[in-house]
Amino acid sequence: MKQMSPTRSYLKYDAANIPLCSQELGNFAVQFWGVRGLIPTPGSNTNRYGGNTACVEMFVAGKHLIFDGGTGLRSLGKNLLLNQNLRAHLFFTNSQSNRIQGFPFFAPAFVPNNHLCIYGSAASNGASIKQSLGDQMLQPHFPYPLQVMQSELAFCYLTPNRVITLDDITITTGLINSTQKSLGYRIAWQEYSVAYITDLSNSVDDVELANIIELVQGADLLIANATYTELTPRNHQNDDSPWQAAVDLALKSDVKRLVISHHHPDDDDDFLDGVQTKIKSVFELAILAREGLVLSIDI
Repeated sequence: MKQMSPTRSYLKYDAANIPLCSQELGNFAVQFWGVRGLIPTPGSNTNRYGGNTACVEMFVAGKHLIFDGGTGLRSLGKNLLLNQNLRAHLFFTNSQSNRIQGFPFFAPAFVPNNHLCIYGSAASNGASIKQSLGDQMLQPHFPYPLQVMQSELAFCYLTPNRVITLDDITITTGLINSTQKSLGYRIAWQEYSVAYITDLSNSVDDVELANIIELVQGADLLIANATYTELTPRNHQNDDSPWQAAVDLALKSDVKRLVISHHHPDDDDDFLDGVQTKIKSVFELAILAREGLVLSIDI
């Protein structure tokens, strides 16, 4: 399928000191605070892309939307402390450790007068998102329980195909991975949309794939994961297949731009540079996520 030509420009920034509410970024911007899968991977060979686990912030029409709470959530939280009486919405794709492990270190949650709406589906063991977040903060795992957080926490329990409306923003959910009970999200505002689909599997059946394509179809930006199941070091002799599912989805769904995130812990900066070149050869407007990357959707 031929790739569609972009209809809007996307701006990239080294965003270490650029708040998402900057007028230069428009009314719909995306910032990556954590781009690693499975486990945090700090080190001199991961500095360019980053070693924090999954966390993506979207600033849409004046609202802070946060997707996943890996260790990147800690850095985001430090930035958000500049806001008084913060109102933010946190959406979790699943309850695995790499998606929730930053929540106990999310500083705004400990600040009175802040208001956090937290969204997530039941985990594979049936635990609610509140239970999953709370359990990791119990002794001996963490010294302070969930109840120590002084902000107002409101929990919303999601199921696939649920639609959340925040004024003129619409967030639609879909089941992406039935084994992990993982949700994907489509965020739409005016004529712009971003799809956050970070649990793609190589084993989806035709019905599941059709539902994913419907959720993603025509998005201005698709954020997707590389697929991998290995808990042992990756075999770089065969390094094309992990990204194929994301590229195939982008092509089948006529999205305008693709960002691949959740990099494997064994993939260092030099290796990812090579992957970037390979991916762009099959999808020109595809890039790999890195911490600090900001994309403007409506400019």
